[in-house]
Amino acid sequence: MSDVDDVLSGLDPEQREVAETTRGPVCVLAGAGTGKTRAITHRIAHAVRTGVVDAPGVLAVTFTTRAAGELRQRLRALGAPGVQARTFHAAALRQLTYFWPRVIGGAVPSVIESKLPLLVEACRQIRKNPDRSELRDIAAEVEWAKVTQVGPEDYAAAAAKASRTPPVPAEEVARLYEAYERLRRERHLVDFETILELTAAVMTEHAEVAAQIRQQYRYFVVDEYQDVNPLQKLLLDTWLGGRDDLCVVGDPNQTIYSFTGASPRYLTGFAVEYPKAAVIKLVRDYRSTPQVVNLANLVIAKGRSPHRLDLVAQRPDGPRPVFADHDDEPAEAAGVARAIRKLMDKGVPSREIAVLFRVNSQSQAYEEALSKADIPYVLRGAERFFERPEVRQAVVLLRGAARSASHEPLATEVHHILSGVGLTPAAPAGGGKAREKWESLRALADLAEDMAAEGADLPAFVTELERRAAEQHAPPVEGVTLASLHAAKGLEWDAVFLVGVTDGMLPIIYAESAEQIEEERRLLYVGVTRAREHLSISWALARAPGGRKSRKASRFLDGLTGRAAAPVSVSGPRERRQVAAPVSCRVCAKTLVAAAEQKLGRCATCPADYDEELLERLKAWRTATAKEAKVPPYVVFTDVTLQAIAERAPATEQELLSIAGIGRVKMDRYGEAVLALCRG
Repeated sequence: MSDVDDVLSGLDPEQREVAETTRGPVCVLAGAGTGKTRAITHRIAHAVRTGVVDAPGVLAVTFTTRAAGELRQRLRALGAPGVQARTFHAAALRQLTYFWPRVIGGAVPSVIESKLPLLVEACRQIRKNPDRSELRDIAAEVEWAKVTQVGPEDYAAAAAKASRTPPVPAEEVARLYEAYERLRRERHLVDFETILELTAAVMTEHAEVAAQIRQQYRYFVVDEYQDVNPLQKLLLDTWLGGRDDLCVVGDPNQTIYSFTGASPRYLTGFAVEYPKAAVIKLVRDYRSTPQVVNLANLVIAKGRSPHRLDLVAQRPDGPRPVFADHDDEPAEAAGVARAIRKLMDKGVPSREIAVLFRVNSQSQAYEEALSKADIPYVLRGAERFFERPEVRQAVVLLRGAARSASHEPLATEVHHILSGVGLTPAAPAGGGKAREKWESLRALADLAEDMAAEGADLPAFVTELERRAAEQHAPPVEGVTLASLHAAKGLEWDAVFLVGVTDGMLPIIYAESAEQIEEERRLLYVGVTRAREHLSISWALARAPGGRKSRKASRFLDGLTGRAAAPVSVSGPRERRQVAAPVSCRVCAKTLVAAAEQKLGRCATCPADYDEELLERLKAWRTATAKEAKVPPYVVFTDVTLQAIAERAPATEQELLSIAGIGRVKMDRYGEAVLALCRG
C-alpha cells in the first residue's frame, strides 16, 4: 500500500471526499460525532504527501489550545509534523511579536489574559463600584463590542440593536469601555481582541509584512467555523489576501456562541461568498447509538433552521433515552446520583459519566448529592488542570527527581513523590477541595502507570507532562464530570444526564427573540449529542421540597417524551411513567417523523419485504371482525398497522406490542387471532 493509500484508508466515502478535495475553497458541514477532525487532518496529510502544499505552508486554525494540540498530534502521526496548528490568538500573536520591532519599534506590548484589573481601575475613575460578577459581565460586553468592531462611542446603539441586556446602563458600559481602552494603551498592553486587530492592521498598512506572511502561509483550514466572529473573519480575510485555498469545517446545529459575537452566517453563507466552493456534508454519526441520534435529529428538526444536518447513526442499538420528572431539585439531584451509582456498578467508569446543566449555579445540588453518595466528581470550567497548585508543585518535584539517577520503576517513583504532596491510597470522603486535590494527583499517578506499561522512565514522563501542559492536554481525572452545556461542547461521554430541563432554564428565561430561542434549542442538541450510549433528561416540578409544582418540562421536549415506552423512575410516591424515545427507520436509520412511517418502522420510500398472502389474510380477518362488531374496519386496525404486521410477522405478544398502534387493549382484544394468522 502506498503512503497516499495509507492516509486515505479507513475513511468513509464522505470523509475520503474531503481528504481528496485538496484545493479550496471547501466547506465541510460536519455533524456531531461524524469524524470531522479525522477528515481534515487526513486532508492536510494527503495534500502534503501528494505535493499540493509543503507542510510549513499550512495554517490550521481552531479555537482552543487543546484542539490545536490534538490537531498537531494527529498530523504528526500522519506524517505531517511541520504543519502549523494554532488558535487564532496564538497565530496572530506569533506574527505580531515577530514583526513589531521591524515595523513599529520598541518593546512588544505585554498580553493581559483578564480585563478585570483594568476595569476595576476604570470603575474607580467614574466612581462606580460593581461586584465581581457584575464586573465579569461588563468585561463580556467589552469583548463583544471589540469582536464585532464596535467602538465605545457606538456601543449603546449597537447593544440596543442587538437586543443585548448589559449589567449596567449601556452608557455606563460605554464609559467604562472607553476608560479601559485608554488605560490599556497608556500601559502598553494588549488583550486578545487587540492582538487580532493589530495583526490585521499591520498587514494592511505594511505591504511587505503582508507579502511575507502570505508567502509563508498558502493553505488554510479553519475548524469550528460556525463560531467565527467578525474580528476573526477580518483577520482570516487579511491572511488570505484574496486567495481561496481555504477549507472551513463547522456544524450549523452547534451554533451556541452568538452571545459572544460569533456568527454562523460565515459558515452557512460560504457557498455564496465562494460560488465555486465544494460543499461536503458529513452525517454518519460514529459517536452515539441510533436512539441518541434519533432524539438529536428530532430536537433540531422542530426548530426553524434551514441549514440543519440530519445525522445517520452508525453504531448498534443501545438503551432508549430516559425522561424523568421529579418533585423538586434535591430529589432530582438524588435521583441522578442513584442512577449514576447504578451505571458505575454495571462497569461504566465515573470519568465516562457527565451531568450537564444550563448555568453553573445548578451544579451545587449535584455536587452535594454526589458527595453524599460518595461518588467522585470533577467540576469542569474551574481551574485548568496544569494550573492547579498541587499539580504545579508535583511537576516541580518530578522534574527535580528526573535530573538525578534512579533505578526505581516509573510508577513506584511517581507514587513515592506524589505521596509527599497528598496522594493517599484511598480517596478522602466526599467532595470539596481535598477530593479535587486527590483526584488531580491520582490522575498524574494513573498516567505514570500507563506510561510505565509502555516502558517509559521518569525523564520521559516529565517530558510528556510538559508537552501536555503546553497543549492543555490533561490526563483524565477519575470522577463524574459536572459542566455547563457550553463547557461540554466538543466533549463526549458514555453516559450523559441533562438536568434541570425546564421552561425558563432551557430555553433560559431571558431568551426572548426567535433567534435566541433557536440558539437555546441548539444548546439542548449539543447536550444530547455528547452521549455515546446512555442519555437521561430530567427536570424538577418545584425548586424546593414542599414547593408549588408549577414548573413544566422544556418546550423543546414537546412531542418527544410520550411516544413509545421506556419506564423511568421518578421521585415521590407517584407511579412510574412510560415515556418514549424517537423512532428510526429499520432500513436506513433515518429519524421517522410522519406517524405512518413510525407505525411501519421505516421510511415510505425504503424497500419492504413482506408476505403478501399474510396481508390479504389480515385484511379479510379485519373485514369480518369489523362487520361482526358493527364498526368501520379502521377501528379494528388501520391499513398502515396491518402493513406493519405483515412486514414484521410477529411471533410473540411482545413483538406484536412493539408495533406502533397496538396497545394493551387491542392486544387483549385481537392479539391471539393476529398471532395465529401470522403463524399461518
